[in-house]
Amino acid sequence: MTKPDLSDIYRGYIACLNKQDWANLGQFVHEDAHYNGERIGLAGYREMLEGDFRAIPDLYFDIKMLISQPPHIASRLQFDCTPTGILFGLPVNGKKVSFAENVFYEFRESRIENVWSIIDKAAIEAQLSGSQ
Repeated sequence: MTKPDLSDIYRGYIACLNKQDWANLGQFVHEDAHYNGERIGLAGYREMLEGDFRAIPDLYFDIKMLISQPPHIASRLQFDCTPTGILFGLPVNGKKVSFAENVFYEFRESRIENVWSIIDKAAIEAQLSGSQ
């Protein structure tokens, strides 16, 4: 797999998320998917994403940085959104917040098998406290 191929697959995955096209998620996510070291499978991955969209109705994944070194992708995603209630244990409750996610993916058979994600929770805390 070449770098452009994996980048194209990843961009297709992000487009799938933004459209909430759950019927096609399996084109991008492996049946044996793991998230931060825990096996959740494709069904659990979909359930996690559906929950994210319920909690954040205006959720949109915006790729700010993308590095491809097959079979891995490193990405920095930016979010500008309005969560309806508690987000990452923080009482956002309808306030607009901006934060980033740094995430690494490992692909097998052209699909995401492993995801390691770090959310910039401190950015949200700073916005909620008015210090940003």
